[in-house]
Amino acid sequence: MTSEKSSYHHGDLKQTLLDAATETINIHGIEQLSLRKLAESVGVSRTAAYHHFTDKNDLLCAIAAQGFTKWREQTDQLVQDTGLSTEEKYRAFVHQYLKFATENANTYDLMFGRAIWKDNNSTDELRAVAYPCFDYQVTMTKQWQDQGLLPNNEPSLRLAQVIWGTLHGIARLIIDGIYTDASNIAEMGECAVRLLLSKEKL
Repeated sequence: MTSEKSSYHHGDLKQTLLDAATETINIHGIEQLSLRKLAESVGVSRTAAYHHFTDKNDLLCAIAAQGFTKWREQTDQLVQDTGLSTEEKYRAFVHQYLKFATENANTYDLMFGRAIWKDNNSTDELRAVAYPCFDYQVTMTKQWQDQGLLPNNEPSLRLAQVIWGTLHGIARLIIDGIYTDASNIAEMGECAVRLLLSKEKL
């Protein structure tokens, strides 16, 4: 077998491990993930895997951090789309959030679930990515308020929390199998859009 040192270019192994771990949890769930099995699946020793991740929690936090980075990149692309009006961006944001959550359900569970956050198991790396993502959502909410799209009679922070809570609740209903029909999902997204729009926009 080719040596581990020559099998990966510098920096490639960590991403390879992350990709393989994400695929594992998407197919088999978090319970089936272990650093030993992960190392075997990519053809390296456990020592090589532990060089990048100190334990399973460290690995799970890295997967969650990668999820936040992906979500932020998609949102940035949407916000910067000059071909969409402000209302179209907001509507697309709502539907894109639900799409991201349901298409990346197990990663989403790590991003916002109790496995990491309830027992204060988040790493510095994860917090450094996750907290700015919510700050970014507050910033977007403030901009939408300033543009007259969302109500101005509520603090931006609280309104951002309510928007997030609404979308998270819908996403959980879908992920947990309460709602599976695509038309219901689309209609719930549209309902969320209409409920939160400023009265002047209705």
